[in-house]
Amino acid sequence: MHWPRTPIERLQAFRPRFCPWPQCSQHRRSTPGYRFDHHGFYSTARRPRVPRFRCRSCRRAFSRQSFATSYYLKRPELLVPVAAGLVAGSAHRQLARSLGCAPSTVTRLSARLGRHALLLQSLALEGLAGRLDEGIAADHFETFEFTQDTPFGVLTLVGRDSWFVFGLDPAPHARTGKRTAFQEARRRTRPVRPGRGGYSGSFRRGLNLLLPLAPEGRPVFVACDGKTEYLEAVSRHSARRRLRLEVHPNPVRGPKGSPRSPAALARDRALHTVDRLHALLRHSRADHKRETIAFGRRLNAIMERLFLAAVWRNFVKGRSERRPDPTTPAMRLGLSDAPWTWRQALSRRLFLRQSRVPPTWRALYRRDWSTPVLESNTRHRRQHAV
Repeated sequence: MHWPRTPIERLQAFRPRFCPWPQCSQHRRSTPGYRFDHHGFYSTARRPRVPRFRCRSCRRAFSRQSFATSYYLKRPELLVPVAAGLVAGSAHRQLARSLGCAPSTVTRLSARLGRHALLLQSLALEGLAGRLDEGIAADHFETFEFTQDTPFGVLTLVGRDSWFVFGLDPAPHARTGKRTAFQEARRRTRPVRPGRGGYSGSFRRGLNLLLPLAPEGRPVFVACDGKTEYLEAVSRHSARRRLRLEVHPNPVRGPKGSPRSPAALARDRALHTVDRLHALLRHSRADHKRETIAFGRRLNAIMERLFLAAVWRNFVKGRSERRPDPTTPAMRLGLSDAPWTWRQALSRRLFLRQSRVPPTWRALYRRDWSTPVLESNTRHRRQHAV
């Protein structure tokens, strides 16, 4: 996986490799030979002498800044501290007070960082195509959007050896558990959400994400708990002959502190990496703690922050801070040779139309998974920021 260490903004001899305008025929160019003309410079208070170019195909002008993650930003210095603060569990208003900006600025930067992380995760999967040689631990991370009446699970696919987070997929479902008469009456007044297949559909989409990563003809080994939806998704999958499911039903556990049964030990060993990821998210993200007022309001925004956390877990954070082990999951898979900094993770801009993004991730990128309980659901429809 080729990824530059130096941010685009610091390159003095920058040469564009394609046209940044999505409508241009040279936008998806991946081979050398892109033809352009130098078109002068411009300067701002924060960016002195930014080179400009003109595409010879569409005759539209652009600058070096068009290829930077901080394109169109008036305060580009906020990107790195906002990214670090979000994965550390800071709320938008907390970050705004610390950085001296408006809370809405942090909210917009959070969405931008989430889209960038989604595309970066897609690029990593492209680099892993045909190279998967480890088992996968799969389980749904439970959370909710706006209210506990509208819960959803997030399928997390984690490598059992590398600890790499391969994918995330939301699964809206009905509220479960005990409810008072008032809670049930309130739940019935909520607008109906699209189920999109629930757990079964989410697990099927996760399998579709993993199959291209395995070598041709090689099976994919997935460990999971005993959800009937998982077994149903595998039995109905068109490539079920390549799928090897290792099922460990969640055993009944005794009082706190009591010894675990052999079944519980086997289950914990098989799903160790995905359980650690869920514990990390609960611990470091205030919006996913069991009893919190910092919950997420929209499914799209929650997923954007989870993709940002996945990039942090894969490329920035070492596998263990207690031992310590600075090796990142991406280093285990050969995607990088050293831990990344946030500045390196944001070193260049990624474009949606140049990436092989799974259909579900593309819908999340465009914010098409709306939250019906809220009247306002803003989509991402900007023509020049795709």
